[in-house]
Amino acid sequence: MDQHAIPETAYRLSVEPVSETISVELGGLTIAKSSRAIVVHESSLVPAYYFPIEDVAMELLTATEHHTLCPFKGEASYWDIAAGTRTISNAAWSYLNPDETVGNIAGYVSFYWNLMDGWYANDTPLLALRRDKAPTGINPLSQWLLHEAWDTTSTSDLINKFCRSLVECGIPVTRFRLVMRTLHPQMYARAFTWRHGDPEVAELEADRSLVVSDQFVNSPFAAILEGAAGVRRRLDIENPQLDYPVLEDLHQEGATDYVAMPLIFSDGQLNAFSLVSEQPDGFTTDDLGHIYEIIPVLSRLIELHHVRNTAETLLDTYLGKLTGRRVLDGLVQRGDGETIHAVIWFCDLRSSTRLSEEMERETYLDLLNQFLETMTDAVLAEGGEVLRFIGDAALAIFPIEPGNDGAGCGAAMRAAAAAKNAIRGMAAINEVRLGAGIEEIGYGIGLHVGDLTYGNIGSQSRLEFTVIGPAANEAARIEAMTKTLDRKILMSEQFSHCLPGDLVSMGHHPLRGVADEHELFTFKDQGPEEAA
Repeated sequence: MDQHAIPETAYRLSVEPVSETISVELGGLTIAKSSRAIVVHESSLVPAYYFPIEDVAMELLTATEHHTLCPFKGEASYWDIAAGTRTISNAAWSYLNPDETVGNIAGYVSFYWNLMDGWYANDTPLLALRRDKAPTGINPLSQWLLHEAWDTTSTSDLINKFCRSLVECGIPVTRFRLVMRTLHPQMYARAFTWRHGDPEVAELEADRSLVVSDQFVNSPFAAILEGAAGVRRRLDIENPQLDYPVLEDLHQEGATDYVAMPLIFSDGQLNAFSLVSEQPDGFTTDDLGHIYEIIPVLSRLIELHHVRNTAETLLDTYLGKLTGRRVLDGLVQRGDGETIHAVIWFCDLRSSTRLSEEMERETYLDLLNQFLETMTDAVLAEGGEVLRFIGDAALAIFPIEPGNDGAGCGAAMRAAAAAKNAIRGMAAINEVRLGAGIEEIGYGIGLHVGDLTYGNIGSQSRLEFTVIGPAANEAARIEAMTKTLDRKILMSEQFSHCLPGDLVSMGHHPLRGVADEHELFTFKDQGPEEAA
């Protein structure tokens, strides 16, 4: 094709013969030399010389499992090169079954320019190649990257604006889907789906059952996340290759083209995205070329949002939502913190030392997790914050908004509701255990109200964001009295003021390490060994 006839916005892809004899050296050996070499010019990339396989010292090359997909050239296979004292991994590649747009590179091998020791034309050293600047037109998507992409607020927002930009540039995408793996104890991946005409991007959090589901296992995404190069399938041709169930569905829905490719983060994490078109003849080389050209930058933008989301997820999981937000907002130095007024929740598993000695490790851990999960879920469901697990105990708070006279009783009522739910949850667990002839799980819950110092403590190199102060210690001492008084839950007098009709006094009692006796309360219907 006459290059002068290509519109300025077109993505350049041309295959041209080379008049000179081209050779390449590595480790003091000539690994390829040919008078029949061809050169591939591609927008923004360094020109690539390809050698007929007959003119390559294939005895120096070893095939690898590595493959990549160029959506408009095809799938490339790779070789390691061992020449002299030099060994370079995946330094040579070939398109065994290239797309028809570059069909004449079949049976040719190319090498990474910068990994070789020397390149020659008619035995004269070739200088460094420059990236192809032809045609002079600018990728229309680059303007979106420069002026809009940086201002997106989330992964969903970025995908939505990116796909709308594709449509505005005339790229006929009707569906875009992205799957990213996550660092989360329960969630395996986050999936985002944009469909032309939908006002928002659909987001799905997939748990680890996804990994074994037929829908995922038999999908191009599963193959890509296992290391496959990618998938390009034309769906509007005679006898299309429908080797994945999703392709059969898309074909029935009228899709004409499907492309799935890896999206690789800077740390090597593999993710995957796909593009679907319903345009007659599918995506053009220009369409895919413009997208392919910006994928590295788009990947970094997505990664930025993903890293922030990962940080928030990890902080929420390991510190709690309120605490995690404070750390993310900059409270990271030792001593950073504030004084808060809060309901304090302290719960503890009884007889844990004996149980840990008598039980198998896995059995004991299962018991401990049942207890802590029941307590934690109850607290979180009522808006509380679990701050830390102390072996077989848990410390949580229900913060009281300053300056709001009704907030204290609101927090106390939520804490009381959480306690009742936790007691009911443990009763259900113990009913199953007793029915199986297994010892029930004993525990205690202490509730108190007071001022706390909420912030960072520890060493310069290892900090913990938690609460400290006499009120926290008193909550732990109140919980310890549940065993003495044979009750599952006890509350302080300060806490009882907000639930006068629901509680009954258990009398005044000394608390270990605390001056003066304290009146303790429990639920009216909470008798010895009874659930509320």
